[in-house]
Amino acid sequence: MIELKHLKTLTVLRTTGSLTATATHLCLTQSALSHQLKDLEQRLGSQLFLRKTRPVRFTTEGKVLLNLADTVLPKIQAAEQELANSRHQTTGRLQLAIECHSCFQWLMPALKQYQALWPDVNIDFCSGFSFDPIPALAQGELDLVITSDIQPRNEIHYEPLFDFEMCLIVASQSPLATKSYIEPADLVDQTLLSYPIQRNRLDIMKHFLQPAGIEPLSWKQADNSLMLIQMVSAGMGVAALPNWAVDNFVHQGLIVSKPLGKGLWRRLFAAVRASEHQHQYLKAFFATAKQQCQQHLQGIKTV
Repeated sequence: MIELKHLKTLTVLRTTGSLTATATHLCLTQSALSHQLKDLEQRLGSQLFLRKTRPVRFTTEGKVLLNLADTVLPKIQAAEQELANSRHQTTGRLQLAIECHSCFQWLMPALKQYQALWPDVNIDFCSGFSFDPIPALAQGELDLVITSDIQPRNEIHYEPLFDFEMCLIVASQSPLATKSYIEPADLVDQTLLSYPIQRNRLDIMKHFLQPAGIEPLSWKQADNSLMLIQMVSAGMGVAALPNWAVDNFVHQGLIVSKPLGKGLWRRLFAAVRASEHQHQYLKAFFATAKQQCQQHLQGIKTV
């Protein structure tokens, strides 16, 4: 029933003392101002001020609304100022979790450039392998998560960074190296090498094997991308990694990379709390990360 514009109008009327001056101050016609005030009085069933008095005199009901305005409007102005300040702040904490160790290939140069521009942002890392980082992000334990695994939540904003293709890497002597592309059934007799995270969170499992009802012969885990690539090169198994993470090793002839089906493309995101994604230091991180990826990663698509 009572809107902020009503409270603002009454405070201006108290200050100016006349309807004409109030209309001028609010950039309204006198007719529009009169209509607004009469509409409010009809809703409340009470007259708010005495007309044809100079300066205007407020009724008891009008004074109640003025007291309300004196309480509410300063709080709203303070909140608006705080929000504006937070969007432009140059200091902050950036507690990061990364769900793919391959990301260090582009993330570290991006962070080096970012820290040169935003030296007052405190950056630290937390492993994203041993736990599900998105709930921790929502609860304030983390500030940013690099992930391709979206968990829709109202309080989380997912900033798209780039699209990449998940490929299967195999040893050069593997029979799979001669195939044009890999089908799910090709992995029933293979050892699948992966990072030490739950299988149901792996892209190859969620988006390639599970839909086909396929389970690999066995699983082995390795802590980082270089170890995975070395194990594949030695014929100890196969692994699914982003195209940009294996490009150099493929060109060296250490491994062979094959498409998963007709191409398993994924999107990488920087997840942050929705209430903070407009903060300037976070927007600067998004921009720096995107720029670094576009300049240095092969085979990705910009978004």
